Amino acid sequence: MLTGEGKALDGRDFLRQSRGMNPLEIAASALLLVNIALVARRSIWNYPFAIAAVSLYAVLFFQTRLYSDMLLQGFYVVLNLYGWMNWTRSKADAGEVVVLTLRWPARVGWLAGCVALTGGWGWLMHRLTDAALPWWDAGVAMTSVAAQILLSRRYLENWVLWIVVDIVAIPLFAVRGLWPTAGVYVILLGLSIWGLIDWNRAHAARRAAA
Repeated sequence: MLTGEGKALDGRDFLRQSRGMNPLEIAASALLLVNIALVARRSIWNYPFAIAAVSLYAVLFFQTRLYSDMLLQGFYVVLNLYGWMNWTRSKADAGEVVVLTLRWPARVGWLAGCVALTGGWGWLMHRLTDAALPWWDAGVAMTSVAAQILLSRRYLENWVLWIVVDIVAIPLFAVRGLWPTAGVYVILLGLSIWGLIDWNRAHAARRAAA
């Protein structure tokens, strides 16, 4: 494993960093786990946990100079409020949070948008700030934005993007020494796979009943 300076971490270094874990990071990680577990179950109550988690992460990412992720948290607050209203409306109308799916042209469009936004935002962070790992950080941030929008709008494909985000984010946070967050993203990867399977099952069941 590498540190932010590119030096190898041995077991003693890892233990020293683990003992010095930031309580803010631990609290944010715990809230995020609860949030995603509730999202996978299509529970509207995921949103209060989400808003609390992103607020704490905004402070944490500022401290570690991951500015793309820091700015992303403010956007997440807005998206979570929107998602909360959207899910509540769906449950009121249909008795449940209805899962939707995108057509293939829309899927290609969202993917192309993620690539373009990553390139543009990464360039800005590289040129205008002292951001650590600006391109890598931008990829996580911009794909997360797309995934959160799709989640707020109840589209199944959000889970595919979250799986990609989790896979890329795990080494990013480990490199920056955010060990609890890296560990949480390992768990989030499993929860995202579970969410994809569960939402796909719910969507199939609703289509079969229609």
